[in-house]
Amino acid sequence: MVMDSHRRRLVALARPVYFSLLASVAAGIINTVWVSRLGGPAVAAVAVATNAENVLLGVALVFGSGTTVLVAHARGARDPGAVRAAVRGGWAVFGVITPVVVAGGYLLREPLARLVLGGGAALPLAVGYFAISMPGIAVFFAQQLVDGILKGTGDTRTPMRLALLANGLILVCDPVFIHFYGVQGAAASTVLCRGVALGAGLLALRWNALLRTAFGPGIAFRRVPRTGPLMAALRRVLRTGLPMAADFTVRQGGTLVLVGIVARVGVTAVAAYAIAYKVLYVATMGFYAVRQAASIHTAHLLGAGRDARRAIGREAVVVSGAFGAAAAVLFAVTAPWIMAAFGAGGDVAAEGGAVPALRRALSAADGLLHRAGRRLRGERGRAGAAEGDAARYGGPTAVGVRAGPGWGCPGCASRWRRPWRCSARWWAWSSGGPGVRR
Repeated sequence: MVMDSHRRRLVALARPVYFSLLASVAAGIINTVWVSRLGGPAVAAVAVATNAENVLLGVALVFGSGTTVLVAHARGARDPGAVRAAVRGGWAVFGVITPVVVAGGYLLREPLARLVLGGGAALPLAVGYFAISMPGIAVFFAQQLVDGILKGTGDTRTPMRLALLANGLILVCDPVFIHFYGVQGAAASTVLCRGVALGAGLLALRWNALLRTAFGPGIAFRRVPRTGPLMAALRRVLRTGLPMAADFTVRQGGTLVLVGIVARVGVTAVAAYAIAYKVLYVATMGFYAVRQAASIHTAHLLGAGRDARRAIGREAVVVSGAFGAAAAVLFAVTAPWIMAAFGAGGDVAAEGGAVPALRRALSAADGLLHRAGRRLRGERGRAGAAEGDAARYGGPTAVGVRAGPGWGCPGCASRWRRPWRCSARWWAWSSGGPGVRR
């Protein structure tokens, strides 16, 4: 009964978190669908830009996820002062990181695009997209922090609604902006629609019951009261959030590297690879949703004086494994139709269809290893999870460097298999599994 209650709680928390996370990357998917009508170079440019944005989503998880866990822990402990400190620390980390990312990304927009794409017709399009999207990262980061605070209070449905609001607006505005302004119009539409969702999120903070109890009315619009030194609150958020953001950042960074490798094969290849990997987010965001749900549930129980990490970890493995198996079957059956739904025809559809087909068998393994990393965080500390991230993603990226130029999309996708075996072996070694010498 206790295990079933953990499982039900994980599913209840993970469902809205999944749609929220999926909606965070869905903006890139929507942009890809609409700009596919403009041709391969436009798809390649948006692919590079949105994959770079996904890397920055990992950076945002430093303060987003860190604040979520600390607020959830304070909620379990019924400590209004700790709630205030967690929120204050989250905004402090946001204030430190955001100007650096925005200024650096804007100034380095052309070198970044050239590094990944090399050259060709897609290069100026990617640079133009970055010129708008990089300043707009400030809105994106603020939205992630607002979502993180709300999730920590136990409200995972409001972030989902905000994400659906933003993407619904993008779905409506994209055709108009792209028609008049091309690729840059897609970036402008995304930033403006996220700004509307951010405004709604700030209103949601104002009316959240837990935050009103901790701060009093008007949390979103007035100065946060001091609760201890600011630097101490900032360090707590960093200590909590950095390991949690590491695997997402490494994964997305590796994907960006592989996009750059495939770009050397040709515009058709990079367009196909980009579409196929955006489809795979349907699976990977599910694993991250279970991870966030487990983090929120665990932190809340720890704050209340109950240590259920092992039980929650086992249930997270079950939920993720079932989700991964379902995703594997889905990709095996529907890969050609998925590519066609993105408007990819001819060579692009043929090239991209190989990626979901070759990766489908890895989806369940992805979920299980994802959960293993989270379990190691509880048993061996944050360093264990970080080592797992490197084992899981560093190998496939390195092998893709050799496979991509010769085999194109299928090469990069198929060469994930051997590193996955290595990462599974690493997990068995690090967790002291049976028959493994340490």
